[in-house]
Amino acid sequence: MGPYVLRRVLMAIPVLLGTTFVIYLAVYALPGDPIQALAGPNQVISPSVAQALRERFHLDQPLVVQYGLYLRGLLGGDLGTSFTGRPVTEIIAASWPVTAQLGGTAWIIMAVAGVALGVVAAVRRGAADAAVLFGTTLALGVPFFVVAYVTQIVFGVQLGWLPVSGVEAGWPLAYILPGLVLALSGLPQVARLTRTSVLDGLAADHVETAVAKGLTGTAVLFRHVVRNSLIPVVSLLGVSLGYLLGGTVLVEGIFNLPGLGYQIYTAIPQHDGPVVVGIGTMLVLVFLSVNLLVDLLYGVLDPRIRLG
Repeated sequence: MGPYVLRRVLMAIPVLLGTTFVIYLAVYALPGDPIQALAGPNQVISPSVAQALRERFHLDQPLVVQYGLYLRGLLGGDLGTSFTGRPVTEIIAASWPVTAQLGGTAWIIMAVAGVALGVVAAVRRGAADAAVLFGTTLALGVPFFVVAYVTQIVFGVQLGWLPVSGVEAGWPLAYILPGLVLALSGLPQVARLTRTSVLDGLAADHVETAVAKGLTGTAVLFRHVVRNSLIPVVSLLGVSLGYLLGGTVLVEGIFNLPGLGYQIYTAIPQHDGPVVVGIGTMLVLVFLSVNLLVDLLYGVLDPRIRLG
């Protein structure tokens, strides 16, 4: 198991370097002067102050040098400092709980509903299967921001069941609507993959043997079919957790949730590059860590993978 873990860790290093460089390049390629954006559209910064700020944040250095300095700080646990003077680690510490609760809520909804719908579609062929396939196709076709505004109007404004913005109501009430909207980005894939895996499992020879031995349909389904069919689903769910955290930018912006995504959402128009790059790096690290854990779990479920 040790060499398998080492290979996965070594594979994550170039991914981390590549993604952080792309984020860094994209942020600092944005048009406009970040120093002038710091002052506001109607204020003028004196040339001496502007030059001092550029030197402080290394904006007077070439891009490669800036990125090298950022990596050096990253190795020491320093994600940089916002143009407002606030450390990015402090912003992350204050905003991370909101994003974690949102991502966790969306992941639970996606996992539970996706697996349940997939199993039902595989076992109940006919109307139930057709309904699940139609519903997942519809969910894939409708933009999530449309779903977000519709759920806000229907469940928040008209029915008054759930809050439409902010976190004042606490968990889970404040996170149900945004969690549901975020979960819809991956729930159709989970449901369809579960359906396909369960159908393949039902056609396996060992399932027919178990039925011939007199096991009940429920025992065969959950002991011999669903358990083995969840291996590829677990992999998808693990990868989806990273994508869910990355998808919080627009969801937190729409629902006004003060998480990491909302910080990026507000930092981009302000040209606050250190915040965008620092939080982006944090999300990449979380994504890689989750993928590593999924790979390890995958290796435990199927030892043949460790030997490959």
